[in-house]
Amino acid sequence: MKKYILAIDQGTSSTKTILFDELGQAVAKGCVILKTNYFDNGFVEQNPEDIFQNVLDSVTECIKDFTTKGFNVSDIVSCGISNQRETFVLWDKSGKALAPAVVWACKRSIAICSDLLNIGQNDFIKEKTGLLLDPYFSGTKLLWLLENDAVLKEKVNQGEVYFGTVDCWLLYKLTKGTQFKTDYTNASRTLLFNIHTLKWDTEILATWGLSKLNLPQPCPSSYDFGIVNWGQILKNGYEITIPITSLIGDSHAATFGEGCFEKGTAKVTLGTGSSIMMNIGNKAILSHSGMLTTICWSTENRVDYALEGAIVSCGSTIEWLKNELQLFSNPAETATMAMTITDNAGIYLIPAFSGLGAPHWQMSRKASIEGMTFGTTKNHIVRAALESIPYQIKDVVEAMEQDMYAALKSISVNGGMTQNQFVIHFLSDLLGIPLNKQKNPDVSALGAAYLSGLKSGVYKSIEELSAINAMQTEQVLANPNNELVKNGYLGWKEKINRS
Repeated sequence: MKKYILAIDQGTSSTKTILFDELGQAVAKGCVILKTNYFDNGFVEQNPEDIFQNVLDSVTECIKDFTTKGFNVSDIVSCGISNQRETFVLWDKSGKALAPAVVWACKRSIAICSDLLNIGQNDFIKEKTGLLLDPYFSGTKLLWLLENDAVLKEKVNQGEVYFGTVDCWLLYKLTKGTQFKTDYTNASRTLLFNIHTLKWDTEILATWGLSKLNLPQPCPSSYDFGIVNWGQILKNGYEITIPITSLIGDSHAATFGEGCFEKGTAKVTLGTGSSIMMNIGNKAILSHSGMLTTICWSTENRVDYALEGAIVSCGSTIEWLKNELQLFSNPAETATMAMTITDNAGIYLIPAFSGLGAPHWQMSRKASIEGMTFGTTKNHIVRAALESIPYQIKDVVEAMEQDMYAALKSISVNGGMTQNQFVIHFLSDLLGIPLNKQKNPDVSALGAAYLSGLKSGVYKSIEELSAINAMQTEQVLANPNNELVKNGYLGWKEKINRS
């Protein structure tokens, strides 16, 4: 009997659900767009019930595709969930949301972060959580909600509020409130979790007045999280009872799906934002170069840590050029536009639309286009936008190497922007090493499936997964003689360091 794993990848803009076979091959898919509300003041929100329904719709599509192709739902042995990470939900015991889901890209807590920095809490937080005081993470946005909603704050003080990242919210809803758990990777993005003890940090909670907040049980990424009766929830006529055996943040899932099983291996996700994550082994190394320290992934007998550089604007920069400046109608056109000119002509786009992330962490910086003349064309602006993606990644890689006192062993790339040949070849030439690229584009879902399969017995070991991955990886080779990208990067650093 063949075995299949259901993988749900709940992202910012959509939910993808994929059924994988034992060789990591996708056999059925479902994808449903999710609405995100962006406001002029930098707030970004989603409706928690919309997120849950979005998942149900996506799973329904996938199972329909699966059965239409002649597969049997009884052969689905387990389920894994990867999710947008720092986005969080507050709800009561009945599972009713008490506020909008506050999305990772939301900037509402800039002033709170500044206040906490001014009273000297950054080192205190970094030492325990591996993170920096930045609006990117859940904790400070939670403090903003409580400062601005007296009723909600009173509910917290009365012990009536449940807090969780999206994985936890989905698990609670899917199991009808019987399972209140999260995994170490998602917990490590909240500013409330101690990455050394693998527990919620009571000192941080007390300092921030959150001791009465109901927090989920933190668990390894590959774990028994509970059983879901999908047939009952979806009302689709099937008897589908499947255990959930993995929860993991999407960037961490992609790291695992890319096969970053060893110290010194890294991946780059090129999506709305970008996450560069490097496995640093079984000990947490606190960065001195603007990196974050986080949990990479975990099983019940192993916890690997990672250094991460989070880039806020990646694909979102290209979407802005399309939607607001209308420089092209389809992002697929941008590679050709960039290659119609021989260089960037000194044009640089600094994509600080929501501030600059790692390693700069300039929360209040604004986006800019620099170096324009009357000879500047839309192709120059498009090329500058595309180049900003490899430049930001190079910034992060250099910082990681400083922290590790060693060069990276390998880098894998994934995400929508990997389809852009200009970006991928520019990045490989700039880093000076080959890029590993999975033939399967949905590596976050794949990572969740791999971890789920480890727990449910589909896979015997990480070594087996490594062999499977090797068969599905191709390389993008670097051109070591490309001086254009190196000179371009020098100009980028000069523009970034000016502020």
